[in-house]
Amino acid sequence: MLVNAHLLKLVLVLSILLLATNLEAQTWSLKQCIDTAIAQNKTLKIAQADIEIANGKSKEAQGGLIPKLYANADYRYYTDLPYQLLPASIFNGPAGVYKEAQFGVSHNLNASLNLDVPLYNPQAIGAITVSKRAKELNQIQFQQTEEQVVFDVSNLYYNAQLVLSQIVFINNGISNTDKLLGNIQLLYSQQMAKGTDVDKIKLQQSQLKTQLSKANAQYQQVLNLLKLQLGVAPSRPITIDETFSASTETLKYSAKPTSDILLFNTKEQLLKSELKTLKLSHLPSFSLYGTYGITGFGNYSGTNDFFKTYPIGFGGVKMSWLIFSGTTLEYKVLQKREEIKQNTIRLELLNDKQNVQIENAQLQYEVTSSNLLNAKTQLTLAETIYSKTLIQQKEGVASLTDVLLSDNTQKEAQQNYLSALVDLMKADLELKKVSGNIIIAR
Repeated sequence: MLVNAHLLKLVLVLSILLLATNLEAQTWSLKQCIDTAIAQNKTLKIAQADIEIANGKSKEAQGGLIPKLYANADYRYYTDLPYQLLPASIFNGPAGVYKEAQFGVSHNLNASLNLDVPLYNPQAIGAITVSKRAKELNQIQFQQTEEQVVFDVSNLYYNAQLVLSQIVFINNGISNTDKLLGNIQLLYSQQMAKGTDVDKIKLQQSQLKTQLSKANAQYQQVLNLLKLQLGVAPSRPITIDETFSASTETLKYSAKPTSDILLFNTKEQLLKSELKTLKLSHLPSFSLYGTYGITGFGNYSGTNDFFKTYPIGFGGVKMSWLIFSGTTLEYKVLQKREEIKQNTIRLELLNDKQNVQIENAQLQYEVTSSNLLNAKTQLTLAETIYSKTLIQQKEGVASLTDVLLSDNTQKEAQQNYLSALVDLMKADLELKKVSGNIIIAR
C-alpha cells in the first residue's frame, strides 16, 4: 500500500509537471496576446482606476442633495465673565452714562443636533451633471487606452513574427552554406577549387552566424516588450505563432467615430454642463434647517453650587443668493464659452483628419498589398535561380561567385518578402485604427 501511495504521488507530480510544460510551451496567437493584455496590462488597470475614481466623484456630487445631520457640543469655563455696559438711564441715572456689569456663570455648555435639508441647490444640481459627463469622459479615455494597447501589442507581435521568420531564413542559409562548404572542400581536396573559395564560404558562414546571433537578441528584446504590454512576468517564456495571417484582398471598413472624436464630443458636453452650472450659480438656493439641543449653566463657587440644563429647539427656511461676485463669475462664463468654441473647432479638425487618414490608409494598404505580390514572385524566382545555380556549380558551368551572388539575391528577396508581409499587416492595423474598428475588428 505504501509503495502504491508513493507511486501515485510520483505519477501526480509528473502529470503536473507535464501540464505546466505544455502550458509554458503553448503557442500564443495574436488574439490570445490581445485578450491577455486587456486583462492584465498595467496601463489599462490605471485607466480602470480612473473610472472608479470618477464613479466615486459622481456619488460624492449626488450627496450634495442629501440631508445632513450634525452634532455639536461646546463647553466653556470663564475665568473672567464677559462685561456688558448698561446705560445708567435704566436706573433713572443721567443719560450718556454707562455702568459695567458681569452676567452669567463660569460654566457654560451647549449641545445640539442640527439638520440641514436642501430644497433647491442649483450648484449641487449642476455638479451632479458635470460629474456624470466627467465619468463618461473617463470611460472614453479608457477605450482610448485600450485601443492603443491593442495597437501596440499587434505591432510588437508582427515585429516578433518578422524577426522569427528572419531567424528561420538565416538558419536555412547556414544549412545551405554548410552543404556548399562541404562540396567546395571536397573540390579543393581534389585540386578543383581554390583555397580562397573555401575562405569565401567560411566568411559567409561566419557572417550568417553573426546575423543569427543579432536576430536572436532582437527577437528576445521584442518578446520582452511584448511581455511588458501583456502584463506577464519577464521570466515567463512565451512562443508566438510563426505563421503570418495576411490577405492581399482589398479590405473595406465602415468608418466609425474614433475614440479621439468621441472624447472631444463628450468633452463638449462636459464644457456645456460646466457653463450651465456657472449660470445657475446666479440663482438662490433654499434649504430647511432645524436644531434641537440643550443649554447648561453651572456655578461652583463654594456656595449655592448648581448646574442646570434647559432645552432649546427651532426650525426655519434659509435662502442663500449671490447678488454680486465682483465680475469673477462673468469672466468664468466668458472663458468657458471660448473653451467650447475651441473644442468645436478641434472636433471639426479631427473629423476632417479622420477622412484624410482613412483615404491614405486605404491607399497604403493597396500599395503594400501590391508590393507583397511582387515580393512573393521575386522570392520564388530568386529561390529558383539559386537552386539552378547550385546545380550548375556542381556541373562546373557556374562559378562560386555566381553561387554567392545568387545566394545574396535570394537573401535580399527573402528580406523584401518579409518586410512587405509585415508592412501589409501594419497597414491593415492602421486602417482599423483610423476607421474606428481596431477593437471591433480584432
